[in-house]
Amino acid sequence: MKRRLPLIALLIGASISILVNSADATAPAKVAALGPGYRIHGIDISRWQHPGNKTIDFKKMYKAGIRFVLIKGSDALDAADATALKYLKVDRTSAQAAGLYTGFYHYATLPDSVDPAFITADAKAQAQKVVWRLATIGGYSAKDLPVTLDLENNCVRKDSAGTCLKFMNKKYVTLWAQTWLATVALKTGRPPIVYSYPQFLENAMVRSADFIQYPLWIAHYNINPAVQTAQPGIKNVGCYSHSWTTSDCSTQWQIWQYTSCGIGPKYGVPTDRVDLDVFGGSSTDFLALTAGIWIPTRFDFLPIDEPTTMNVISTLSKTTKDITQIVVDVLRPSGSPVVTGTVNFTSLDSLMTNGSQKAIRSASGRWTLNITKLNAGHYLGLVNYIDETGTHANNSIPVTFDIAPAPTPTATPTPTLVPTPTKIPTVKPTPVDVCAGQIRN
Repeated sequence: MKRRLPLIALLIGASISILVNSADATAPAKVAALGPGYRIHGIDISRWQHPGNKTIDFKKMYKAGIRFVLIKGSDALDAADATALKYLKVDRTSAQAAGLYTGFYHYATLPDSVDPAFITADAKAQAQKVVWRLATIGGYSAKDLPVTLDLENNCVRKDSAGTCLKFMNKKYVTLWAQTWLATVALKTGRPPIVYSYPQFLENAMVRSADFIQYPLWIAHYNINPAVQTAQPGIKNVGCYSHSWTTSDCSTQWQIWQYTSCGIGPKYGVPTDRVDLDVFGGSSTDFLALTAGIWIPTRFDFLPIDEPTTMNVISTLSKTTKDITQIVVDVLRPSGSPVVTGTVNFTSLDSLMTNGSQKAIRSASGRWTLNITKLNAGHYLGLVNYIDETGTHANNSIPVTFDIAPAPTPTATPTPTLVPTPTKIPTVKPTPVDVCAGQIRN
């Protein structure tokens, strides 16, 4: 059988040109504070800063006064994660060669569950993905900031239009975050950074002294960091009540994302806008974040075709008018959930001639298959687990279910025709300036 090259290998080998500066990439004794308010200036980027696969000129970025760049490096969802990996490797290499410090962040998607054990397992699985990703790029060097947990959304269930139907409560968001942070810190020897914004920290998480050990990267716009006394995370009246709030209502922060409207070309970024950040301490404080080198062993890398087991948790099927739902778990040899992959259904008979299906990830290793437009009958088929990254082994498990004919609808009387009203011309809304009130450095 001809073996396909795993998707990760294909992405790593993608042809992306790299801009390399000849600047000495060794760690200096001091980091220049060239940003607004005489603070160390930084920038954060993701795939959105690579329109049309364009590269970023990190040499120009360094000359413009930037000294650190935070890169999206992983995502809970596979498609976004593959794109993040594609750019992480090239951006980190290029930025460090240009003399910049780098870090990467993981965008978290929380599980749709109220089971503490299940929530903990999902947090550990997403932490494992980050450890594997860090191993892929060689671990921590003296030019690396700790990895960041990007936690800004507690929606765990959406409808087909993208509207949130369910939010995770504060207790479980806190449990998930504590588990993820502790897992990554224990493995890598560095406390991860937490990225969020004041309203989320206050409304979506429980206050806990555990969080103080983790540096905070806070997003707060419309405040000018060039003003020496300017501070993020402060209300006009009252306090934000969260784990990093101090006794005087200020926020204990290390990095401040002060605008999403930085002038991209000024920093060598091929987009009109880019996020800009400042560091909230001295050069010594900044360099302290880079202390501790972690070099991965062979056990810290992604497995290849790691064996998997599958369990069908439930099957719900009714009539040809209803959605058939199959909930399935896929596990690693340790019993923990798989980190990557997806599932689908294939029929082993001729009944499924026009059915359509969608796999919804509710947590790491758990999916709900929604199948519609099925003919009536008894179905025999397979739920298939497929991991295009090649990390976990593909697998299948048999399922059976019955679909009954839908009741014949009662005929409705023909409605009386109503005259068509005169169409009123639609007035196009005035475009919203997303940068209104933001700093445009």
